[in-house]
Amino acid sequence: MDRLLAGREYAGHLTDADLELLASVSGGPVTGPSLRGDPEALLRLLEHPDLFRVVSGLGDAAPGGATAASPFLVFAAFVQRAAAELASMDHVPERTGPRQRVPLFDAPALRDFLGEPGRRLFLAELLASFTRVASGRYRTRTGGRIRTRRFSELDPVRLAGLLDAVPQAERPGVYRRLGDVTLFLTGVFPDYATAHALGPVDAARLLRAAGLPASQRERLASTPAIELWEHLGARWYRTARDLAPAATARMTVVGEVADRFRQARRVLNHVTDRYLFPPGATPWFPLPGS
Repeated sequence: MDRLLAGREYAGHLTDADLELLASVSGGPVTGPSLRGDPEALLRLLEHPDLFRVVSGLGDAAPGGATAASPFLVFAAFVQRAAAELASMDHVPERTGPRQRVPLFDAPALRDFLGEPGRRLFLAELLASFTRVASGRYRTRTGGRIRTRRFSELDPVRLAGLLDAVPQAERPGVYRRLGDVTLFLTGVFPDYATAHALGPVDAARLLRAAGLPASQRERLASTPAIELWEHLGARWYRTARDLAPAATARMTVVGEVADRFRQARRVLNHVTDRYLFPPGATPWFPLPGS
């Protein structure tokens, strides 16, 4: 996704108040309304180092300890801050268990992932989409009977059940959301994702829902949880891209994230550890399983 298109996509998410806040960061004659029609200037201000300072503690407090900015703008600033920090790092901690970290010298790969504005936009959109989690009921036919089942966007197993209930045309959206929840859980709540969210029965259900052959399911079922999540998340995103009715720029980014799922997950781990849960602040996200 080129910069101008990314800038226009960012503008579509930003409120008028967001644009005024961005204009204030410029220190010049820029106005909020003018930014909506100037995607290049908007991107430059999103990359401005003062934006992170403004949204992460100065001014009127909002959920998460931020100023009165939309969640999307706050997350966009966090992702951009991560890109700036990774520019001077050679290793990034990797979680190996609760409160356990080991250094991985993969910062150059993470920098490269964040080098494309479309991928930074993708991560900001992902985080903002989970500030409110959709849930509900659907009906499916099982053994000749109609049954009512529940789903939640924070429960991949139940969400995967929708694949058997929705029309073919809606399946790309379900696959995309399955990729989203997998990336979100492993990126923002990795301890939960590895310790609680994927028991043997649930893993088998998700592997079957992914359409994998039996031999591959058996092999993957014995892999570490985080690797299994990464495999499933990448597969969900690739399937969403392949089934999409049109090869749009957005779906191209979905495919890029599928191919670099681990890097996307590791960037979100960095964002989470540094910015998402400051002490004493109202959590941005509901806790999975609560």
